[in-house]
Amino acid sequence: MNYSKVKAWPFKEAQKLQKRFREAPTSPVRFETGFGPSGLPHIGTFAEIARTTWVQNAFSTLTNWPTELIAFSDDMDGLRKVPLNIPQQEMLNEHLGKPLCHIPDPFEECGSYSEYMNNKLIEFLDTYKFNYKFQSSNEAYKRGDFNEGLSIILQKAEEIRGVILPTIGEDKRENWSPFFPICEKCGRINTTRVTGYHPEDDTVDYICDQAEGLVKCCNHKGSTSIHNGQVKVGWKVDWALRWYSYDISYEMYGKDLIDSAKLTSKIQRIMGKQPPSGYFYELFLDEDGKKISKSKGKGLTIDTWTKYAPLESLLYYLFQNPKQAKRLYWGVVPKSVDDYLTALKGYSALDTEKKPNSALWHVFDKGASVPDYKSSINFSLINNLISAVGTSDMELIAQYLKRYDSDTESIMDVLTDLVNKAMEYYQDYILPGKQYRTPTDNERNLFTNIHNLLKAYEGNSEDEIQSIPFNVAREFDIPVKELFKIFYEVVLGQERGPRFGTFSCLVGKDKVLSLLEEKFNIT
Repeated sequence: MNYSKVKAWPFKEAQKLQKRFREAPTSPVRFETGFGPSGLPHIGTFAEIARTTWVQNAFSTLTNWPTELIAFSDDMDGLRKVPLNIPQQEMLNEHLGKPLCHIPDPFEECGSYSEYMNNKLIEFLDTYKFNYKFQSSNEAYKRGDFNEGLSIILQKAEEIRGVILPTIGEDKRENWSPFFPICEKCGRINTTRVTGYHPEDDTVDYICDQAEGLVKCCNHKGSTSIHNGQVKVGWKVDWALRWYSYDISYEMYGKDLIDSAKLTSKIQRIMGKQPPSGYFYELFLDEDGKKISKSKGKGLTIDTWTKYAPLESLLYYLFQNPKQAKRLYWGVVPKSVDDYLTALKGYSALDTEKKPNSALWHVFDKGASVPDYKSSINFSLINNLISAVGTSDMELIAQYLKRYDSDTESIMDVLTDLVNKAMEYYQDYILPGKQYRTPTDNERNLFTNIHNLLKAYEGNSEDEIQSIPFNVAREFDIPVKELFKIFYEVVLGQERGPRFGTFSCLVGKDKVLSLLEEKFNIT
Protein backbone atom coordinates (compact mmCIF):
# COMPACT_ATOMS: atom_id res chain seq x y z
CA MET A 1 0.00 0.00 0.00
CA ASN A 2 1.18 3.53 -0.81
CA TYR A 3 1.01 5.34 2.55
CA SER A 4 2.38 8.53 1.01
CA LYS A 5 -1.12 9.22 -0.32
CA VAL A 6 -2.90 8.92 3.03
CA LYS A 7 -4.53 12.23 3.98
CA ALA A 8 -5.13 11.73 7.71
CA TRP A 9 -3.33 14.48 9.66
CA PRO A 10 -0.79 12.12 11.35
CA PHE A 11 0.34 10.92 7.93
CA LYS A 12 0.58 14.48 6.65
CA GLU A 13 2.81 15.25 9.62
CA ALA A 14 4.85 12.10 8.96
CA GLN A 15 5.32 13.07 5.31
CA LYS A 16 6.48 16.53 6.38
CA LEU A 17 8.91 15.01 8.89
CA GLN A 18 10.35 12.60 6.33
CA LYS A 19 11.49 15.56 4.23
CA ARG A 20 13.98 16.51 6.97
CA PHE A 21 16.11 13.51 6.07
CA ARG A 22 18.15 13.15 2.90
CA GLU A 23 18.76 9.49 3.67
CA ALA A 24 17.70 6.86 6.19
CA PRO A 25 19.05 7.79 9.65
CA THR A 26 21.41 5.44 11.48
CA SER A 27 19.75 6.02 14.87
CA PRO A 28 16.08 6.17 15.93
CA VAL A 29 14.14 9.26 14.91
CA ARG A 30 13.22 10.89 18.21
CA PHE A 31 9.87 12.42 19.11
CA GLU A 32 9.33 14.35 22.34
CA THR A 33 6.50 15.44 24.61
CA GLY A 34 6.98 17.67 27.64
CA PHE A 35 5.25 17.54 31.02
CA GLY A 36 5.35 20.13 33.81
CA PRO A 37 4.94 18.18 37.07
CA SER A 38 3.74 21.16 39.12
CA GLY A 39 0.28 19.56 39.10
CA LEU A 40 -1.41 16.25 38.45
CA PRO A 41 -1.46 14.98 34.84
CA HIS A 42 -4.69 15.84 33.00
CA ILE A 43 -6.26 15.01 29.67
CA GLY A 44 -4.17 17.68 27.93
CA THR A 45 -1.02 15.76 28.87
CA PHE A 46 -2.58 12.48 27.77
CA ALA A 47 -3.74 14.01 24.49
CA GLU A 48 -0.31 15.34 23.57
CA ILE A 49 1.29 11.93 24.04
CA ALA A 50 -1.54 10.15 22.20
CA ARG A 51 -1.34 12.52 19.24
CA THR A 52 2.44 12.38 19.10
CA THR A 53 2.21 8.58 19.17
CA TRP A 54 -0.15 8.65 16.18
CA VAL A 55 2.35 10.73 14.20
CA GLN A 56 5.16 8.42 15.32
CA ASN A 57 3.20 5.34 14.19
CA ALA A 58 2.34 6.95 10.87
CA PHE A 59 6.00 7.88 10.37
CA SER A 60 7.29 4.38 11.11
CA THR A 61 4.61 2.93 8.79
CA LEU A 62 5.55 5.35 6.05
CA THR A 63 9.34 4.94 6.31
CA ASN A 64 10.02 1.66 8.17
CA TRP A 65 12.63 3.61 10.16
CA PRO A 66 13.12 3.05 13.90
CA THR A 67 11.62 5.70 16.19
CA GLU A 68 11.63 6.63 19.87
CA LEU A 69 9.28 8.78 21.94
CA ILE A 70 10.73 10.65 24.94
CA ALA A 71 8.25 11.78 27.61
CA PHE A 72 10.21 14.53 29.35
CA SER A 73 9.32 15.83 32.82
CA ASP A 74 10.67 19.27 33.78
CA ASP A 75 11.02 18.37 37.46
CA MET A 76 13.92 20.83 37.92
CA ASP A 77 11.48 23.69 37.43
CA GLY A 78 10.79 25.89 40.45
CA LEU A 79 7.37 25.81 42.14
CA ARG A 80 5.86 29.26 41.55
CA LYS A 81 2.44 28.70 43.13
CA VAL A 82 0.68 25.85 44.88
CA PRO A 83 -2.09 24.11 42.86
CA LEU A 84 -5.46 24.35 44.61
CA ASN A 85 -6.09 20.60 44.37
CA ILE A 86 -2.91 19.61 46.25
CA PRO A 87 -2.85 18.95 50.05
CA GLN A 88 -0.55 20.56 52.65
CA GLN A 89 -0.79 24.03 51.14
CA GLU A 90 0.98 25.73 54.05
CA MET A 91 3.97 23.37 53.88
CA LEU A 92 4.29 23.82 50.12
CA ASN A 93 4.16 27.60 50.43
CA GLU A 94 7.31 27.38 52.54
CA HIS A 95 9.09 25.68 49.62
CA LEU A 96 8.01 28.06 46.85
CA GLY A 97 10.86 28.85 44.49
CA LYS A 98 12.64 25.52 44.99
CA PRO A 99 13.00 22.86 42.26
CA LEU A 100 10.06 20.45 42.27
CA CYS A 101 12.49 17.56 42.74
CA HIS A 102 13.73 19.12 46.03
CA ILE A 103 10.29 19.72 47.60
CA PRO A 104 8.72 17.14 50.00
CA ASP A 105 5.84 15.08 48.66
CA PRO A 106 2.59 16.59 50.04
CA PHE A 107 0.93 13.17 49.66
CA GLU A 108 3.69 11.61 51.78
CA GLU A 109 4.12 8.65 49.43
CA CYS A 110 7.34 9.48 47.54
CA GLY A 111 10.71 11.10 48.04
CA SER A 112 9.71 14.42 46.50
CA TYR A 113 6.85 16.46 45.05
CA SER A 114 7.92 15.77 41.48
CA GLU A 115 8.54 12.07 42.11
CA TYR A 116 4.89 11.71 43.09
CA MET A 117 3.73 13.61 39.99
CA ASN A 118 6.15 11.70 37.74
CA ASN A 119 4.88 8.40 39.11
CA LYS A 120 1.31 9.47 38.35
CA LEU A 121 2.31 10.33 34.79
CA ILE A 122 4.12 7.01 34.32
CA GLU A 123 1.20 5.14 35.89
CA PHE A 124 -1.41 6.43 33.51
CA LEU A 125 0.85 6.24 30.45
CA ASP A 126 1.55 2.59 31.30
CA THR A 127 -2.14 1.94 31.96
CA TYR A 128 -2.92 3.02 28.41
CA LYS A 129 0.05 1.15 26.99
CA PHE A 130 1.93 3.99 25.36
CA ASN A 131 5.37 3.06 24.05
CA TYR A 132 7.71 5.74 25.42
CA LYS A 133 10.92 6.44 27.31
CA PHE A 134 10.41 8.53 30.43
CA GLN A 135 13.08 11.14 31.15
CA SER A 136 13.36 13.21 34.32
CA SER A 137 14.97 16.64 33.91
CA ASN A 138 16.67 16.29 37.31
CA GLU A 139 18.25 12.98 36.33
CA ALA A 140 19.29 14.31 32.91
CA TYR A 141 20.99 17.39 34.36
CA LYS A 142 22.75 15.38 37.10
CA ARG A 143 23.86 12.65 34.70
CA GLY A 144 25.48 15.21 32.41
CA ASP A 145 23.17 14.69 29.41
CA PHE A 146 23.10 18.46 28.92
CA ASN A 147 26.69 19.40 29.78
CA GLU A 148 27.80 19.90 26.17
CA GLY A 149 24.76 22.01 25.37
CA LEU A 150 25.10 24.02 28.58
CA SER A 151 28.68 24.93 27.67
CA ILE A 152 27.52 26.14 24.26
CA ILE A 153 24.76 28.22 25.88
CA LEU A 154 27.32 29.80 28.23
CA GLN A 155 29.61 30.62 25.30
CA LYS A 156 26.73 32.13 23.34
CA ALA A 157 24.89 33.72 26.27
CA GLU A 158 24.91 37.21 24.72
CA GLU A 159 23.52 35.95 21.40
CA ILE A 160 20.74 34.17 23.25
CA ARG A 161 20.04 37.29 25.31
CA GLY A 162 19.73 39.13 22.01
CA VAL A 163 16.91 36.77 21.02
CA ILE A 164 15.03 36.91 24.31
CA LEU A 165 15.40 40.51 25.53
CA PRO A 166 13.19 42.13 22.83
CA THR A 167 10.34 39.83 23.90
CA ILE A 168 10.30 40.74 27.62
CA GLY A 169 9.57 43.90 29.59
CA GLU A 170 12.25 46.55 29.88
CA ASP A 171 12.35 46.19 33.66
CA LYS A 172 13.46 42.54 33.30
CA ARG A 173 16.02 42.88 30.52
CA GLU A 174 19.07 43.91 32.55
CA ASN A 175 18.95 40.89 34.88
CA TRP A 176 17.72 38.27 32.41
CA SER A 177 20.02 35.26 32.02
CA PRO A 178 19.67 31.85 30.36
CA PHE A 179 20.85 30.29 33.65
CA PHE A 180 19.06 29.71 36.94
CA PRO A 181 21.60 28.57 39.56
CA ILE A 182 20.29 26.64 42.55
CA CYS A 183 21.18 28.69 45.65
CA GLU A 184 23.55 26.59 47.73
CA LYS A 185 22.22 28.22 50.93
CA CYS A 186 18.40 28.22 50.66
CA GLY A 187 17.99 25.74 47.79
CA ARG A 188 15.78 28.02 45.69
CA ILE A 189 16.08 28.37 41.93
CA ASN A 190 13.55 31.10 41.10
CA THR A 191 15.28 33.65 43.32
CA THR A 192 18.80 33.62 41.88
CA ARG A 193 20.26 36.21 39.52
CA VAL A 194 23.42 35.63 37.46
CA THR A 195 26.03 38.35 38.00
CA GLY A 196 28.95 36.93 36.04
CA TYR A 197 29.72 34.45 33.22
CA HIS A 198 32.92 32.39 33.06
CA PRO A 199 32.91 30.23 29.90
CA GLU A 200 36.61 29.45 30.41
CA ASP A 201 35.75 27.14 33.33
CA ASP A 202 31.99 26.63 32.82
CA THR A 203 30.89 28.56 35.91
CA VAL A 204 28.61 31.50 36.71
CA ASP A 205 28.41 33.92 39.66
CA TYR A 206 25.02 34.63 41.22
CA ILE A 207 23.13 36.30 44.04
CA CYS A 208 19.90 35.04 45.62
CA ASP A 209 17.90 38.29 45.77
CA GLN A 210 14.85 37.84 43.50
CA ALA A 211 12.01 37.57 46.07
CA GLU A 212 8.49 37.93 44.65
CA GLY A 213 5.11 37.40 46.30
CA LEU A 214 5.33 34.47 48.70
CA VAL A 215 8.69 33.39 47.27
CA LYS A 216 11.50 34.20 49.71
CA CYS A 217 15.20 34.84 49.04
CA CYS A 218 18.31 34.70 51.25
CA ASN A 219 20.69 37.24 49.56
CA HIS A 220 23.47 34.64 49.38
CA LYS A 221 26.26 35.32 46.87
CA GLY A 222 28.10 32.44 45.26
CA SER A 223 29.71 30.83 42.22
CA THR A 224 28.77 27.47 40.73
CA SER A 225 29.46 25.08 37.88
CA ILE A 226 26.83 24.94 35.15
CA HIS A 227 27.27 21.18 34.86
CA ASN A 228 25.66 18.14 36.51
CA GLY A 229 22.57 19.73 38.02
CA GLN A 230 23.97 22.81 39.77
CA VAL A 231 21.92 25.06 37.48
CA LYS A 232 19.09 24.74 35.01
CA VAL A 233 18.23 27.04 32.14
CA GLY A 234 15.00 28.97 31.64
CA TRP A 235 12.30 26.98 29.92
CA LYS A 236 12.59 28.37 26.38
CA VAL A 237 16.34 27.77 26.53
CA ASP A 238 15.72 24.45 28.28
CA TRP A 239 13.42 23.42 25.43
CA ALA A 240 16.21 24.11 22.93
CA LEU A 241 18.69 22.31 25.19
CA ARG A 242 16.58 19.15 25.08
CA TRP A 243 16.20 19.37 21.31
CA TYR A 244 19.95 19.79 20.96
CA SER A 245 21.05 17.11 23.44
CA TYR A 246 18.59 14.40 22.36
CA ASP A 247 18.47 15.22 18.62
CA ILE A 248 14.70 15.67 18.73
CA SER A 249 13.11 15.60 15.27
CA TYR A 250 9.45 16.22 16.16
CA GLU A 251 7.44 17.85 18.92
CA MET A 252 3.88 19.12 19.36
CA TYR A 253 2.84 22.11 21.43
CA GLY A 254 -0.26 24.10 22.30
CA LYS A 255 -1.34 27.18 20.36
CA ASP A 256 -0.34 29.36 23.32
CA LEU A 257 3.29 28.29 22.81
CA ILE A 258 3.66 29.24 19.14
CA ASP A 259 5.73 32.34 19.88
CA SER A 260 7.81 30.43 22.44
CA ALA A 261 8.49 27.70 19.89
CA LYS A 262 9.73 30.32 17.41
CA LEU A 263 12.14 31.74 20.01
CA THR A 264 13.29 28.25 20.97
CA SER A 265 13.96 27.45 17.31
CA LYS A 266 16.16 30.55 17.04
CA ILE A 267 18.11 29.44 20.12
CA GLN A 268 18.50 25.94 18.65
CA ARG A 269 20.01 27.45 15.51
CA ILE A 270 22.40 29.56 17.60
CA MET A 271 23.49 26.32 19.28
CA GLY A 272 24.24 24.86 15.86
CA LYS A 273 21.40 22.47 15.04
CA GLN A 274 18.19 22.46 13.02
CA PRO A 275 14.97 22.79 15.11
CA PRO A 276 12.60 19.81 15.02
CA SER A 277 9.44 19.72 12.95
CA GLY A 278 6.53 21.04 14.96
CA TYR A 279 2.75 20.95 15.08
CA PHE A 280 0.61 23.23 17.22
CA TYR A 281 -2.78 22.17 18.52
CA GLU A 282 -5.64 24.23 19.91
CA LEU A 283 -6.17 24.41 23.65
CA PHE A 284 -8.40 22.25 25.78
CA LEU A 285 -11.17 24.20 27.50
CA ASP A 286 -13.33 23.54 30.52
CA GLU A 287 -17.13 23.84 30.58
CA ASP A 288 -16.85 27.64 30.87
CA GLY A 289 -14.67 27.88 27.76
CA LYS A 290 -11.51 28.62 29.76
CA LYS A 291 -8.16 26.93 29.34
CA ILE A 292 -7.71 23.85 31.54
CA SER A 293 -5.40 24.71 34.40
CA LYS A 294 -3.31 22.28 36.44
CA SER A 295 -2.94 24.92 39.14
CA LYS A 296 -6.72 25.23 39.55
CA GLY A 297 -7.37 21.53 39.04
CA LYS A 298 -10.19 22.22 36.55
CA GLY A 299 -11.24 20.27 33.51
CA LEU A 300 -12.45 16.75 32.93
CA THR A 301 -9.94 14.17 34.13
CA ILE A 302 -9.02 11.08 32.21
CA ASP A 303 -10.20 8.96 35.17
CA THR A 304 -13.65 10.56 34.95
CA TRP A 305 -13.95 9.91 31.23
CA THR A 306 -12.82 6.29 31.48
CA LYS A 307 -15.07 5.62 34.48
CA TYR A 308 -18.19 6.59 32.54
CA ALA A 309 -17.20 5.90 28.92
CA PRO A 310 -14.74 3.73 26.95
CA LEU A 311 -11.15 4.93 26.66
CA GLU A 312 -11.32 4.44 22.89
CA SER A 313 -14.11 7.03 22.68
CA LEU A 314 -11.78 9.55 24.32
CA LEU A 315 -9.00 8.74 21.87
CA TYR A 316 -11.47 9.01 18.98
CA TYR A 317 -12.53 12.45 20.27
CA LEU A 318 -8.93 13.63 20.66
CA PHE A 319 -8.05 12.51 17.14
CA GLN A 320 -10.55 14.82 15.48
CA ASN A 321 -8.97 18.04 14.12
CA PRO A 322 -6.38 18.91 16.80
CA LYS A 323 -6.28 22.48 15.49
CA GLN A 324 -9.84 23.04 16.70
CA ALA A 325 -10.36 23.98 20.38
CA LYS A 326 -12.10 21.25 22.37
CA ARG A 327 -14.15 21.52 25.52
CA LEU A 328 -13.52 18.75 27.99
CA TYR A 329 -16.49 18.32 30.33
CA TRP A 330 -19.09 15.60 30.79
CA GLY A 331 -21.51 17.10 28.29
CA VAL A 332 -19.29 16.14 25.33
CA VAL A 333 -18.89 12.52 26.39
CA PRO A 334 -22.17 10.77 25.37
CA LYS A 335 -22.11 12.25 21.86
CA SER A 336 -18.42 11.38 21.53
CA VAL A 337 -19.17 7.76 22.40
CA ASP A 338 -22.00 7.63 19.87
CA ASP A 339 -19.77 9.16 17.17
CA TYR A 340 -17.17 6.52 18.01
CA LEU A 341 -19.72 3.69 17.75
CA THR A 342 -20.98 5.04 14.43
CA ALA A 343 -17.42 4.98 13.11
CA LEU A 344 -17.01 1.40 14.35
CA LYS A 345 -20.11 0.32 12.43
CA GLY A 346 -18.69 1.61 9.16
CA TYR A 347 -15.02 0.69 9.53
CA SER A 348 -15.07 -2.86 8.13
CA ALA A 349 -16.78 -1.64 4.95
CA LEU A 350 -13.95 0.78 4.15
CA ASP A 351 -11.54 -0.07 1.36
CA THR A 352 -8.12 -1.12 2.64
CA GLU A 353 -6.55 2.01 1.13
CA LYS A 354 -9.02 4.24 3.02
CA LYS A 355 -8.70 2.68 6.47
CA PRO A 356 -5.54 4.66 7.45
CA ASN A 357 -7.62 7.81 6.92
CA SER A 358 -9.98 6.67 9.68
CA ALA A 359 -9.35 7.69 13.30
CA LEU A 360 -9.95 4.05 14.26
CA TRP A 361 -6.84 2.88 12.35
CA HIS A 362 -4.77 5.13 14.60
CA VAL A 363 -6.69 4.47 17.84
CA PHE A 364 -6.43 0.69 17.42
CA ASP A 365 -2.72 0.03 16.76
CA LYS A 366 -2.60 0.75 13.04
CA GLY A 367 -5.99 -0.92 12.55
CA ALA A 368 -4.86 -4.23 14.01
CA SER A 369 -7.68 -4.67 16.54
CA VAL A 370 -10.69 -2.57 15.55
CA PRO A 371 -13.84 -4.22 17.02
CA ASP A 372 -16.46 -5.37 14.55
CA TYR A 373 -19.49 -3.48 15.87
CA LYS A 374 -22.59 -3.66 13.71
CA SER A 375 -25.37 -2.90 16.19
CA SER A 376 -27.71 0.10 16.13
CA ILE A 377 -27.48 0.20 19.93
CA ASN A 378 -25.60 3.31 21.00
CA PHE A 379 -24.55 4.94 24.26
CA SER A 380 -27.48 7.37 24.39
CA LEU A 381 -29.93 4.52 23.97
CA ILE A 382 -28.29 2.54 26.79
CA ASN A 383 -28.26 5.58 29.09
CA ASN A 384 -31.93 6.24 28.38
CA LEU A 385 -32.79 2.60 28.98
CA ILE A 386 -31.05 2.44 32.35
CA SER A 387 -32.57 5.77 33.37
CA ALA A 388 -36.06 4.63 32.39
CA VAL A 389 -35.90 1.14 33.85
CA GLY A 390 -34.02 2.31 36.93
CA THR A 391 -32.11 -0.87 37.56
CA SER A 392 -28.53 -2.02 38.07
CA ASP A 393 -29.44 -5.55 36.97
CA MET A 394 -27.10 -6.28 34.08
CA GLU A 395 -29.05 -9.33 32.95
CA LEU A 396 -32.31 -7.38 32.78
CA ILE A 397 -30.67 -4.60 30.75
CA ALA A 398 -29.16 -7.23 28.44
CA GLN A 399 -32.63 -8.71 27.89
CA TYR A 400 -34.04 -5.35 26.88
CA LEU A 401 -31.13 -4.73 24.52
CA LYS A 402 -31.54 -8.17 22.96
CA ARG A 403 -35.22 -7.39 22.41
CA TYR A 404 -34.13 -4.29 20.47
CA ASP A 405 -31.29 -6.02 18.58
CA SER A 406 -31.30 -9.83 18.60
CA ASP A 407 -27.68 -10.07 17.41
CA THR A 408 -25.99 -8.86 20.60
CA GLU A 409 -23.75 -11.91 21.15
CA SER A 410 -21.21 -10.82 18.55
CA ILE A 411 -20.76 -7.42 20.21
CA MET A 412 -21.11 -8.50 23.85
CA ASP A 413 -17.62 -7.36 24.91
CA VAL A 414 -18.19 -3.80 23.68
CA LEU A 415 -21.80 -3.82 24.88
CA THR A 416 -20.95 -5.02 28.39
CA ASP A 417 -18.38 -2.25 28.79
CA LEU A 418 -20.87 0.37 27.58
CA VAL A 419 -23.59 -0.84 29.95
CA ASN A 420 -21.30 -1.03 32.97
CA LYS A 421 -20.06 2.53 32.40
CA ALA A 422 -23.57 3.84 31.75
CA MET A 423 -24.70 2.27 35.04
CA GLU A 424 -21.84 4.00 36.87
CA TYR A 425 -22.98 7.33 35.46
CA TYR A 426 -26.64 6.65 36.28
CA GLN A 427 -25.82 5.88 39.92
CA ASP A 428 -23.53 8.90 40.36
CA TYR A 429 -25.33 11.59 38.37
CA ILE A 430 -28.80 10.69 37.08
CA LEU A 431 -30.39 8.92 40.04
CA PRO A 432 -29.63 11.65 42.62
CA GLY A 433 -31.16 14.28 40.32
CA LYS A 434 -34.39 12.49 39.34
CA GLN A 435 -37.52 14.50 40.16
CA TYR A 436 -40.85 12.99 39.16
CA ARG A 437 -43.84 15.29 39.04
CA THR A 438 -47.55 14.61 39.31
CA PRO A 439 -49.48 15.10 36.05
CA THR A 440 -52.42 17.49 35.77
CA ASP A 441 -55.89 16.25 34.84
CA ASN A 442 -55.45 17.54 31.27
CA GLU A 443 -52.10 15.74 30.98
CA ARG A 444 -53.67 12.55 32.32
CA ASN A 445 -56.39 12.79 29.68
CA LEU A 446 -53.74 13.43 26.99
CA PHE A 447 -51.68 10.36 27.87
CA THR A 448 -54.76 8.16 28.36
CA ASN A 449 -55.33 8.64 24.64
CA ILE A 450 -51.70 7.73 23.88
CA HIS A 451 -52.02 4.68 26.13
CA ASN A 452 -55.16 3.45 24.40
CA LEU A 453 -53.75 3.94 20.90
CA LEU A 454 -50.53 2.15 21.82
CA LYS A 455 -52.46 -0.70 23.44
CA ALA A 456 -54.52 -1.14 20.26
CA TYR A 457 -51.46 -1.08 18.00
CA GLU A 458 -50.36 -4.59 16.94
CA GLY A 459 -47.23 -3.86 14.91
CA ASN A 460 -43.59 -3.34 15.94
CA SER A 461 -42.48 -0.41 13.77
CA GLU A 462 -40.58 2.34 15.58
CA ASP A 463 -41.83 4.96 13.13
CA GLU A 464 -45.47 3.90 13.46
CA ILE A 465 -45.25 3.92 17.28
CA GLN A 466 -43.51 7.30 17.10
CA SER A 467 -46.45 8.68 15.11
CA ILE A 468 -48.91 7.95 17.96
CA PRO A 469 -47.90 10.85 20.25
CA PHE A 470 -47.57 13.13 17.18
CA ASN A 471 -51.16 12.38 16.17
CA VAL A 472 -52.43 12.93 19.71
CA ALA A 473 -50.52 16.23 19.96
CA ARG A 474 -52.23 17.46 16.80
CA GLU A 475 -55.62 16.32 18.05
CA PHE A 476 -55.21 18.15 21.37
CA ASP A 477 -53.49 21.14 19.72
CA ILE A 478 -50.38 20.90 21.89
CA PRO A 479 -46.78 21.33 20.67
CA VAL A 480 -45.07 17.96 20.26
CA LYS A 481 -42.03 19.14 22.26
CA GLU A 482 -44.28 20.00 25.19
CA LEU A 483 -45.96 16.59 25.04
CA PHE A 484 -42.63 14.76 25.16
CA LYS A 485 -41.42 17.01 27.98
CA ILE A 486 -44.48 15.94 30.00
CA PHE A 487 -43.66 12.28 29.30
CA TYR A 488 -40.04 12.65 30.38
CA GLU A 489 -40.84 14.57 33.57
CA VAL A 490 -43.72 12.39 34.71
CA VAL A 491 -42.52 8.95 33.59
CA LEU A 492 -38.71 9.26 33.67
CA GLY A 493 -38.18 12.04 36.22
CA GLN A 494 -35.96 14.05 33.87
CA GLU A 495 -36.20 16.85 31.30
CA ARG A 496 -34.98 14.90 28.28
CA GLY A 497 -35.15 11.35 27.05
CA PRO A 498 -35.36 8.90 24.13
CA ARG A 499 -37.60 8.88 21.09
CA PHE A 500 -40.97 7.42 22.08
CA GLY A 501 -40.90 4.85 19.28
CA THR A 502 -37.33 3.74 20.02
CA PHE A 503 -38.05 3.54 23.75
CA SER A 504 -41.19 1.45 23.17
CA CYS A 505 -39.36 -1.05 20.97
CA LEU A 506 -36.46 -1.16 23.42
CA VAL A 507 -38.39 -1.93 26.62
CA GLY A 508 -41.46 -3.43 24.95
CA LYS A 509 -45.00 -2.17 24.53
CA ASP A 510 -46.19 -3.83 27.74
CA LYS A 511 -43.55 -2.05 29.82
CA VAL A 512 -44.47 1.34 28.34
CA LEU A 513 -48.19 0.69 28.96
CA SER A 514 -47.39 -0.29 32.55
CA LEU A 515 -45.36 2.90 33.09
CA LEU A 516 -48.15 5.07 31.64
CA GLU A 517 -50.75 3.35 33.83
CA GLU A 518 -48.61 3.81 36.95
CA LYS A 519 -47.49 7.41 36.40
CA PHE A 520 -50.73 8.81 34.92
CA ASN A 521 -53.08 6.70 37.05
CA ILE A 522 -54.70 5.11 34.01
CA THR A 523 -57.11 2.24 34.71
